[in-house]
Amino acid sequence: MEYRGVDDWDDLFDECRESAYHMEVRDSYAVASESEPLRRFLNGEPPPDYDKSDWIDLIREVTGRGVVVSRVRVVTVPHSDYQRWLLSVTGENVEAGEDIRYLPRHLVDSADIPGDDWWLFDGSRVAFNLVDQAGRSVGVAVTTDPKIVAFCQGVKDQLLAVATPYRKYVDESPVNSR
Repeated sequence: MEYRGVDDWDDLFDECRESAYHMEVRDSYAVASESEPLRRFLNGEPPPDYDKSDWIDLIREVTGRGVVVSRVRVVTVPHSDYQRWLLSVTGENVEAGEDIRYLPRHLVDSADIPGDDWWLFDGSRVAFNLVDQAGRSVGVAVTTDPKIVAFCQGVKDQLLAVATPYRKYVDESPVNSR
């Protein structure tokens, strides 16, 4: 495995040519830039300016060159506070070109859910999100090991096929349930 720093994600997307798939399995994340928007959401306050323009611009650029960007979020129902907030701000990602889908954890065998978050790039390289005990990002571990890649491709194929697209999930689910 190759270690890359916290800020090396753009390079992975720049090197990507066909597809980028994100597997998300955590019910909450410790992202510093999300703390204030999340706090305000939970307090019922108007949202502050939440600038995710760097990510949105990256997604537009990547999808603009024909790369398919998708992700499945495996979520616990009722949703965690973090996931309820995330559902409220995900529309912008979808509008930028991401295919984001949701899969309630109770609808899939726990053995089929990986224990870690990762990205699968071009079906040939896996980048694991490394986090500390508090859930803060500490870097990326990248591998091209054929067994790991094949495992991740199998998970992608299985879960993407049964997960619900964001818009449908929001329209048909009790997304604000606690």
